[in-house]
Amino acid sequence: MIIVSACLVGLKTRYDGDDNLIEAIRELVARGEAIPICPEQLGGLPTPRTPADLSGGDGGAVLDGAASVVDRNGIDVTEAFRRGAEESLSVARMTGATLAILKERSPSCGLRRVWIDGELADGRGVTAALLERHGVRIESEEDWLDKS
Repeated sequence: MIIVSACLVGLKTRYDGDDNLIEAIRELVARGEAIPICPEQLGGLPTPRTPADLSGGDGGAVLDGAASVVDRNGIDVTEAFRRGAEESLSVARMTGATLAILKERSPSCGLRRVWIDGELADGRGVTAALLERHGVRIESEEDWLDKS
């Protein structure tokens, strides 16, 4: 089983209420091979929502308590992002998922590049970091498309 960012399968879960549909990833769900998740929604944030950036470090630093997640109105949403990451890990465990295909550049799902302090920087999102720490292999949608 695979877990995938819900926006990649056409669900309107992005911060702006839109999606990032990739038909080939939606097909994984249609065939019963993948389950969509949206960590921000699982953490209790609404859609649409104010965009958020990591502050002071990447998702690993957030998990370690050394960084935070702050929306563009200055509201600290760290706990919602942590809760969403934990819930995403719970879904992976319940379904036996060993792979996650996640949306690059997201403060939750980013694998290599995320927004930190208003700049696109090297690092992982909160959910990507937590899943990886627990042995779930992570690929961005870009990596997955390159391989398929």
